[in-house]
Amino acid sequence: MNHDRVSLGPPLDSHSYRTASMCQEFYRAIRPVHLTVSHARGRSWSDRSGAFILGLVVWMVAVVPLAIGGHKGSEEHHVVSDTGTEHSVGHIIEGATFRVYLSEGVGTDKEGSQVQARVDAALRTVVEAFNHMMEHPTDYARFDEALKKGALQKVIIEPKVVNREGKEFLLLVAQTAQPNQVNLLISASALEKQGYLNHPDQLVPVLAREFQWVVSKSDTTPKRQTNMPPGNFKQVPIKTNQEIAEMSGEDRDHLLQLLFRTYLTTTDRHNSLDGQSYYETGSTTRIPPAQSDSTTKLYDIRVREALQKIVREPYFQEQTPKAIRSLLNGKVWNVTFADIQNRDWATRTRVVPKEQSITVGEQERTIQPAMILINIHRSAAPEDPFYTETNGLPMGALPVDKLARVIAQEIQNNITEKSMRGHVAQDELSAPQ
Repeated sequence: MNHDRVSLGPPLDSHSYRTASMCQEFYRAIRPVHLTVSHARGRSWSDRSGAFILGLVVWMVAVVPLAIGGHKGSEEHHVVSDTGTEHSVGHIIEGATFRVYLSEGVGTDKEGSQVQARVDAALRTVVEAFNHMMEHPTDYARFDEALKKGALQKVIIEPKVVNREGKEFLLLVAQTAQPNQVNLLISASALEKQGYLNHPDQLVPVLAREFQWVVSKSDTTPKRQTNMPPGNFKQVPIKTNQEIAEMSGEDRDHLLQLLFRTYLTTTDRHNSLDGQSYYETGSTTRIPPAQSDSTTKLYDIRVREALQKIVREPYFQEQTPKAIRSLLNGKVWNVTFADIQNRDWATRTRVVPKEQSITVGEQERTIQPAMILINIHRSAAPEDPFYTETNGLPMGALPVDKLARVIAQEIQNNITEKSMRGHVAQDELSAPQ
């Protein structure tokens, strides 16, 4: 991939993260989803009549199931293919719930005749790659997760796969009319151009990496409420420290999910990750995003998974109990990755001033909401308590288990001190000279 073309977007000034108005900025509106419809160009009367009838049939096949399913597709993965139909009955992958299909047009030459060798090579390469992954599912965590969730409906080999902006991809995840299920589209032409035909071993790691998007796009669970009016703060389902200590890991995880749907957010309100490349897990390699907000969505999911580990696993109950309490008792309102280039710290806790405290929960507790920032491109410094956990990697490259420890340590060590002092003037000392 050509990483030189990745647009990093403008760096954020640290003043953008001042907490003077942080309370008001915790809530964001849901962006509307738009559907795009292409229009046929005018031709003769008969051609247009035929086109109308054909278009009506296509519309009934494509749109009506969407309306029945009640599930809107994502703008991010609007897909344009040459035909959009599969002419095969589907090749079975032993042990998997999904099948591999060939779309019409795969393997055709410029005159339109089918080149059987190309078709066979594309199908064989994809099937053998999936067979290998099925034999070693635990080696590919996201693939294994998708299998257990039944997240993948079909794998479709298309002649060519492009997004709504016309950019071609080897692999692309497309949402379906079925909630919690997606299709994985594979470009036959890209398989050939990029040298994957007849090399399933080389395709495997690329396929495995794509399953982070399969898991992401198949998640259609209810989203958190937005623009929660102040009068609802008393209805926030937070617990006392004593109640949290007595809860099981499963119960704490359930409570966390409720907080995700009310006030606890895991995205950067300044959208500083839009257009950014993301890190391959465990590596300093950056990968261009498929769409401008792909990186934001990826790290949103990663933070949520890390928070789930913190509240659920016994290690954190023993080592960082304050982190668990702070996530569930109303103290922490935002945990997010961000790109703050003019600061050299890896993590930071921001707390609103005391005069901006709010009253929450049935117990009417007064709290100063806190924000936990993770600086995506920064590595831990030797003095950071989580330095040995990170192996010198940038924060954005940490796997979920390591990220969970970093977040837990940051909350454990800083939440009380920062809550007592409000916003930190000391952050100025950490800025590059």
